Amino acid sequence: PRAGRKGGHKGRARQYTSPEEIDAQLQAEKQKAREEEEQGEEGGDGAAGDPKKEKKSLDSDESEEDEDDYQQKRKGVEGLIDIENPNRVAQTTKKVTQLDLDGPKELSRREREEIEKQKAKERYMKMHLAGKTEQAKADLARLAIIRKQREEAARKKEEERKAAKDDATLSGKRMQSLSLNK
Repeated sequence: PRAGRKGGHKGRARQYTSPEEIDAQLQAEKQKAREEEEQGEEGGDGAAGDPKKEKKSLDSDESEEDEDDYQQKRKGVEGLIDIENPNRVAQTTKKVTQLDLDGPKELSRREREEIEKQKAKERYMKMHLAGKTEQAKADLARLAIIRKQREEAARKKEEERKAAKDDATLSGKRMQSLSLNK
């Protein structure tokens, strides 16, 4: 549309008719046809041919509705041409008694991968706790080195304490001997 003009009908809200309204319209049309038929019979021989045609058209409408129920709504050219598409899978409804709940359920790829990941993690943790993985061996070696360092540090402290104690006892004896000499 040109500038300054409103657009066409495309932007308007759509109105849908409910099935009840459609049924009511069909009933009203049938009622009108019956009234015209009755008036046609009373009117004479001039209008006698028309009501029969109307009645046939009403009957054909009903038969079309039956066909629509029988052949689930076909779209486009489907109703005219029978097409066999080997890729098209016809949906079949299963009854509750036919469902196989006890059989093995197939997992999706993601679910399978998730389960495999969990199992691999569990296997690794078992191996790690047993000390069979490279990381576990490295950890154990590191711990052994740390233990040795701590033992050596504890030994040195113990030796220093003993040496300090000996020095203290020696210096204490000297002090006593000096004080006695006075």
